[in-house]
Amino acid sequence: MALDLTRKQFLKQLAGVTAAAAALPSLSEVFAAQPSAPPASTKNLKWAYMDHWSIVTPRGRSSPYASMKQMERYVRQLSVLGFTGFDTFNFRLPALMGMFGSMKGFERFLHDHGFEKFTGVFAAYPDSGKARAIHVRENHDAIFAEFEAAMKACEGLAVENFVMMPANTYWQVEPVTDEKIKIMADLWNRVGRMTKEQHGVKLSSHHEFWCAISRPEEIDKFYQWTDPRYVYYWCDTAQTVIAGQDPTELYNRYHDRTAGFHFKDTHNTDLNGEYHLPPDPELIAPSVKRWFWEMGTPQGKVDFPKLMTALKQHNYRGWITVEHDKVDVDNASFAESTSIAKWYIDNVLSKIYT
Repeated sequence: MALDLTRKQFLKQLAGVTAAAAALPSLSEVFAAQPSAPPASTKNLKWAYMDHWSIVTPRGRSSPYASMKQMERYVRQLSVLGFTGFDTFNFRLPALMGMFGSMKGFERFLHDHGFEKFTGVFAAYPDSGKARAIHVRENHDAIFAEFEAAMKACEGLAVENFVMMPANTYWQVEPVTDEKIKIMADLWNRVGRMTKEQHGVKLSSHHEFWCAISRPEEIDKFYQWTDPRYVYYWCDTAQTVIAGQDPTELYNRYHDRTAGFHFKDTHNTDLNGEYHLPPDPELIAPSVKRWFWEMGTPQGKVDFPKLMTALKQHNYRGWITVEHDKVDVDNASFAESTSIAKWYIDNVLSKIYT
C-alpha cells in the first residue's frame, strides 16, 4: 500500500533510494532474497515505462544507450520506482541487440533488475519519405516487411503489443479522404493479422494529435474499416486531449478493442490548428514550447481519475505505460518527471483502481 506522502516528501525519499540503487553491484540477489511477488493474475493493472530518457552530464545530455553503465543506472531507477514492464521503439532494437547480444539477452537483463517482461514495441512513420507514405498502396510491402523484421527480432519474448501510428503527419496526407483511410486500414489489417497469428502480438493504433488519423470522424472510420481481431486501440491520454477530445470517451467507445495506454499529461489543447504544421508540430508549434508533461502537475488537462474510474467499470486488466515525451525540450529531468508520475500513481490513481 502506498504511503500518504506529499510529492516533495516522496522526491526527497526517492533521491536516497535511487542513489543507493545506482551503487548496488547487482539487483538480482536482492530480488532473489525477497518474498516472491504476487502472481500477475492477482493484479488488475501493471505499470510499464516507455523508453524516453536522457541524462544531464557535464558534457550535455547523454543517452542510456551510450554505455552499459548508463543503461544499468537508467533501468535501476525505473525498477526502484516499481515499474515492471519496459516498452521501446523499433529503431532501438538494433542498439539493444548490439549491447546485449540479442533481444533475449536484453530480456534477461530486465529480469535481473526486477522487471517482469519486455512488454512492447512502438513504430511510426511521421515522414512519408521514400516509399513510406502509408496512404499509398504501393508502399505497403516495404512497410509490412519492416514490421515483420521487428517481430522476428523479438521472437520468443513475452512482447504483448506492437504499437504504431496509423498515418504519416497530417500535412503530408491532407486532404484526408475516405479512400486514403481505407488504404491505410488495409495495410494495418494485413500487418495485424501477421503479428497476431504468427507471433501472438496485438497491433495497436496510437493517434498523435498531428497524425492524419486524429480527428473524431477519421478515428471512427478507421476502426470501422479495420478488423477488430487484428487492429486494436491504444489510448495516449495527452495526444487525445491536445486533439480536443476526451480520452475517457474514446476509451469507453473502444474499450473492447483497447490494448493499452500511454499515460502522460498536457497543459495545452491545440486551438490554432497547429497539427497541420510541417515538419513536426510537437517541436515547432509557435504557441506551445512543451506539449507533454508528467501526471501530477497542477496545470494538467487530462482527467486521470475519471479515466481510472472507467477502467474499473470496464474491468480493464493489463499494462499501463507511463510515457514522458520530449521532457528535454524544456531542459527538465526525466528522472524527476518519472518520480512525480509514480508518486501520482501510488498516491492518487491506485486509490481508485489497482
